[in-house]
Amino acid sequence: MEYSVAEIAEALGGVAVGETGLHVDHAGEPGSTGATGLALALKPEYAEALTSDATRVALLWEDADWRGLGLSAAVLVSRPRAAMADLSALFDPGHDRWTGIHETAVIDPTASLGAGTTVGPFTVIGAGARVGAGSQIGAHCVIGSETDLGDGAILHPRVTLQPRIRIGARFIAHPGAVVGADGFSFVTPETLKLEEARSTLGTAERKGDGTDSRWRRIASLGTVEIGDDVEIGANSSVDRGTVRATRVGRGTKIDNIVQVGHNAVIGEDVLICSMSGVAGSATVGNRVVLGAKAGVNDNITIGDDVVVAGASRVFTNVPAGRMVMGDPAVKMETNLEIYKALRRLPRLLRDFRALQKSVSNGAKSD
Repeated sequence: MEYSVAEIAEALGGVAVGETGLHVDHAGEPGSTGATGLALALKPEYAEALTSDATRVALLWEDADWRGLGLSAAVLVSRPRAAMADLSALFDPGHDRWTGIHETAVIDPTASLGAGTTVGPFTVIGAGARVGAGSQIGAHCVIGSETDLGDGAILHPRVTLQPRIRIGARFIAHPGAVVGADGFSFVTPETLKLEEARSTLGTAERKGDGTDSRWRRIASLGTVEIGDDVEIGANSSVDRGTVRATRVGRGTKIDNIVQVGHNAVIGEDVLICSMSGVAGSATVGNRVVLGAKAGVNDNITIGDDVVVAGASRVFTNVPAGRMVMGDPAVKMETNLEIYKALRRLPRLLRDFRALQKSVSNGAKSD
C-alpha cells in the first residue's frame, strides 16, 4: 500500500505541507522509517530522532516546525493520537481471509449465511444460526445453534460463540475468545461458611460440621446480548446469564484475558483492559474505564464515566464520574494520601521510638 502525503492528510483530516506529492509505503517510529516511510513523531520529544536516518515525511503535531526538522513534507494534525486510528487503518494489511466457504467447514443446512460471508477451514456453524452479510469467519471457529451474529462481523481463528446468543453488527472477536459459556454458579445443600462470612462480614466463625458440602451446579438458562461495534480480545470470555441475559453495550471494547461474569451488565463505550474481571450480576455504567487487572465485585454498581485505575479492587458501589484507585478502591486523591502516609510510617515509627526512649530516660532520672 502506497499513499501520497496529500492523500494521507485528507484521510486524517490534517494539513499537508511541503512536497505533498511524495509517496510513502509504511509508517513507523522516528529514526526507523527511511526515505519511503512516514515517521510518527506525535510529540516534540519524538522529533529528535527524525534526523537519525533518511526520513523525509512525518506525521506531526499542529504547529510543528517541519522545515526546521529537515523534512521534505509533513502531515500536521491537531490531535496526533486520534489521527493514529485512521492512519493505522490505511496501512493495516488485515488478517487471513478466505474466499467463499472452505470445503472443510461444517455448516448445518438450517443455518443462514448473509451475502458475502466467508468461512475458514474447520469452522462449525450450528442449526438455525444466522451470520450477517459480509462477515468474515476464521479457521476453527464455532457458532452455536440459534446464535444470531450481525452484519460485518470478524471472527479470528478459534472464536467460540455458544448457542442462543445475540450479537450486533460489526462485532470483532480475537483468537480464543468465548462468548456464552456457562456461568460459574454452584451451591451446596447446606449453608456454607462462605455464605456466613459474606452475610456477617467475617464476624461469625464456624467450623465444618460434617454436613453435605458437595457442590451442585446451577445451569445457565440465560443468554448473552451484545450491541453493535463491540470488540473482544484474545482469550477473553463473556459468560451467559443464569436466568436472564448478560449484556454488553454498544461500542464497548474488551481487551485480552478479561472475564465478564454471568448476569453482568456492561454499558456502552466501556473500555476494559487486560486481566480485569467483572463478577456476576455487577453493573458497569456507560463510558467506564477499567484499568488492567482491575476487579469488580459481584452485585455492585459502577456509575457512568467512572475511571478505575489499574490493579484496583472495587468492592462497593461507585458514583458516576468518580476516579478510584487502590485495594480496596477509594477516591484517587484519598488513595494517594494513604500511600503518602504509608511511606511516612517508618520515619514516624523511628520518631515515636526516639520520643518513647527520651520519656523513659527522663522518668528514670527523676
